[in-house]
Amino acid sequence: MVALARNLSPQPQGADTFAADVVAGLSAMPKHVPAKYFYDGAGSQLFERITDLPEYYPTRSEMRILRDEGAEIAKLISPGAALVEFGSGSSKKARILLRAAPPLAAYVPVDICGQMVEQEAAELRPDFPQVKVLPVIADICFPFELPAEAKAASVRVGFFPGSTIGNFEPHEAAAFLRNAARILGAGSTLIIGVDLIKPAEILNAAYNDKDGVTARFNLNLLVRINRELRGNFKLDTFEHHAFFNRERNRIEMHLASLKRQRVKVAGECFEFRAGETIHTENSYKYSVESLGALARGVDWVPAGAWTDKRKYFSIQAFKLVGE
Repeated sequence: MVALARNLSPQPQGADTFAADVVAGLSAMPKHVPAKYFYDGAGSQLFERITDLPEYYPTRSEMRILRDEGAEIAKLISPGAALVEFGSGSSKKARILLRAAPPLAAYVPVDICGQMVEQEAAELRPDFPQVKVLPVIADICFPFELPAEAKAASVRVGFFPGSTIGNFEPHEAAAFLRNAARILGAGSTLIIGVDLIKPAEILNAAYNDKDGVTARFNLNLLVRINRELRGNFKLDTFEHHAFFNRERNRIEMHLASLKRQRVKVAGECFEFRAGETIHTENSYKYSVESLGALARGVDWVPAGAWTDKRKYFSIQAFKLVGE
């Protein structure tokens, strides 16, 4: 659950990209809104609640791998490296890696939610006084500048946990990997958390929790649109739908209109049929082999892979070649 990108061209400056993306998405057929807009302050907090739900296995599985295999994974990080976390959100996974890693030049958490990335950085500094914690507020779907200390480091190591790569279409995942290569530079390593293909009933339960937290997370997107884009969505006329698309090996999340209605956003009107949806997120599931094949196509060579005992989740490492 995180950033869905349409391209990796330079991000427009001075433009209301949120409004532009929402209006374009609601004007399309089928309707969609990029998943990166889930993550305002409330959305980020709801996502952290999701990670603790009994049905939602990815976070627990990834944390277990990091705790069990952290020393091995940390061998890929050389002393004096800068650790750059893409889409950092909560720092709880980075904390495990920081404890296992050799002395670093810097830790650079990068996230679209400025409030959360600044707060997490402030909480991290007292616990890791030997590491320069240098947060960057940026959309990881686009090029961004690293702090000078990270640029000056002997090498940069990317960290992209949380199965966020699954939120990209495969060609977008390839574009992200190219962009990460440009940001991290020659000789870099990229460590990625990847959700693995598994039975549909496990996947469907993870995105349809009995407490309805994921539903509130999904609907919070409409709350944000109402607040920031003068929208008039009525939340009780939309409901959360999530299901596993076997043909494409992905979970899809939608907001379905319960009736025929008209909604206004940013001065534009949009018609909804009963049952029509806004497609809000995909979460692709990979095998170790399929992600490795995708990475090889953009000059990242597999350098290691670790899974939990149930083989629900994996952490995979790649080395950049050809730079």
